[in-house]
Order: sequence, then C-alpha cells, then structure tokens
Amino acid sequence: MKSYEYFETTADIGIIAYGKNLNELFENAAKAVFNLMCNLEKVSPKEKKEIVVEEEEIDLLLVAWLSSLLAYKDIYNMMFSKFRVEIKNKYRLVGEAYGEEASESHELRTEVKAVTYHNLEIKKKDDLWVARFIVDV
Repeated sequence: MKSYEYFETTADIGIIAYGKNLNELFENAAKAVFNLMCNLEKVSPKEKKEIVVEEEEIDLLLVAWLSSLLAYKDIYNMMFSKFRVEIKNKYRLVGEAYGEEASESHELRTEVKAVTYHNLEIKKKDDLWVARFIVDV
C-alpha cells in the first residue's frame, strides 16, 4: 500500500494520503506535506515536538494537525520526518513530530505555505482511509 501520492491542480499541489486507520492516515498526510518541502530521508528524527489539536469534524482535525506542523516548522525552523498520531474520542488529536533544525543538507524543495479547505475530503473506502486535500505553495 502506498502512503500518499500527488495530483495536479492550478497553482497549488494536491495530496491524496492513505492509511489503514485514521492515525496512520494523519501520519502519512504529514509525511506527504513534508516530503514536498525536503528529502525526508535526510532529516534525522533527533528532536520531538508535541502537538494537541481539537476540532468538531475529522476533516477539520486534519487541517488543524497539518497547519500546526507548518507553524512549528516556521517557529522552530525545523523539518520533520517522523510522525506519531493518536486520535482520541473522534475529534481530539495528540501527536508528535520528530525532526531537526532545517538545513541545506535536507535538500530543501517547495515551500508549503498552508493547507487549504478547497476540495478537502476524508472517507473510508473498503478497508482503507483516504484523505484528499490541497496545499498552497
């Protein structure tokens, strides 16, 4: 099973993430976003940042999670390569992001500015969770 893939959109980049459960789906969505920005294999998971977000709907929870990661990237000047998510009571996420200070050795790529709500969708298809969203670059 692939973790994620990208699709073409006008001026932005679309992401489709997959997971056997919601936790894995959210982890793979984070990997997809950070893979756009750098080579994940070059980022050592040396430092941990904890993130807790709550929302009223599961798709909004995904945007809150990813937006928090982007904020942490900017606040701490870090790139993240490893993620752990535990979704508790449907709309509360307790997550961890592991990475290190951003550097040229991470083979920096496209800057992701934000996660949009445009065409945002999370659904279960057979035994697989699928998230479709667009990031502003």
